[in-house]
Amino acid sequence: MTIVYSIAATHSPGGMERVLANKANELVRRGHQVIIVTTDQQHKPAYFKMDTEIRCFDLAINYVEERGKSLFVKTLNYLNKQRVHKARLKDLLLKIRADIVVSMFDHDATFLYSIRDGSRKVLEVHFSRFKRIQYSRRGVWGIADRWRSRQDVRLAERYDRFVVLTEEDKRYWGNVSGIAVIPNANSFVSPRQAPLTAKRVIAVGRYDYQKGFDELIEVWSHVHKQYPDWRLDIFGRGPLRNELQRQIEVLHLDEVVSLREPVFQIENEYLTSSILAMTSRYEGLPMVLLEAQVCGLPLVAYACKCGPKDIIRNGENGFLLEEYDKEGMASKLMLLMENSELRIQMGEASKNRSKIYEKDCIMEQWIRLFDGLNREGEDRGNG
Repeated sequence: MTIVYSIAATHSPGGMERVLANKANELVRRGHQVIIVTTDQQHKPAYFKMDTEIRCFDLAINYVEERGKSLFVKTLNYLNKQRVHKARLKDLLLKIRADIVVSMFDHDATFLYSIRDGSRKVLEVHFSRFKRIQYSRRGVWGIADRWRSRQDVRLAERYDRFVVLTEEDKRYWGNVSGIAVIPNANSFVSPRQAPLTAKRVIAVGRYDYQKGFDELIEVWSHVHKQYPDWRLDIFGRGPLRNELQRQIEVLHLDEVVSLREPVFQIENEYLTSSILAMTSRYEGLPMVLLEAQVCGLPLVAYACKCGPKDIIRNGENGFLLEEYDKEGMASKLMLLMENSELRIQMGEASKNRSKIYEKDCIMEQWIRLFDGLNREGEDRGNG
């Protein structure tokens, strides 16, 4: 098959970019042709390694230029960029004549389904149903968020298949036709398992509102009073870095809490940690939980929408806390800190549960979905 993926860019060290790279590499290994089309690559290299057989095209739309502008200006410019985007993508797809075209639910999602290039269209979402309204913005922006959230359902209905990451999220989308659940696969395989002896808690993610690291840093101010010899390392980058660093300094945690740059070999960082903490306000299916599981770490996370409830069995491979339960988060972290036997028990459970998300198992689900769509297309053509 020839399979096209449409995404904003591949130069970021985010979970969606990692998932796409792993998936595209595996499809090429299995003999399929993969093409990645971007809008905002800006001549930057892909962050995660891509097979040399993968072809990449950037349409140079650069939606990122509109950030920070007023709603009126942003809307006018966005509509123009959408027009150019559709025209350029249509021209490219008519030349490629792919079997399957997959939107990663980015700027192309509003029109990709309408491009008649002979391909079957798939909409793949990496965030929860409620992402757009998680910010609880007020005024005009709040109205826009709620309108876009309603439009998401209508868009999902227009695609041949709509793929979500969790059973939890599937329920929130209602009766959308053609919906399927395929979780992300583990992004790496580790023959090793963390010994869970290091006095370090790890967190990973973009420094933005979604990941809620401000919550975690506040939690650590309470943990530190009881366990001053433990440290928290947060790996990532993003717009709130300076704000988070100021919070660390105000709380006098700069000697035990560090904001660290992303690393290619994140596996090594998990293996030298003893607990994974996550205080996200919303997710799709958090790769950080899957990665930490592979390395045998106990998981402590807010039960946000969506993902943690699918991955964590409360009391088995970690703990789930109600959102914004900072006291509960601190309590469970300290319980694991003081109880090495519990850490090891939960770490073993994590390692065992990671087998559910092995790459071959997840890729077989994608291949079955793509094959089914191709057969439907052939039947429709013969009819």
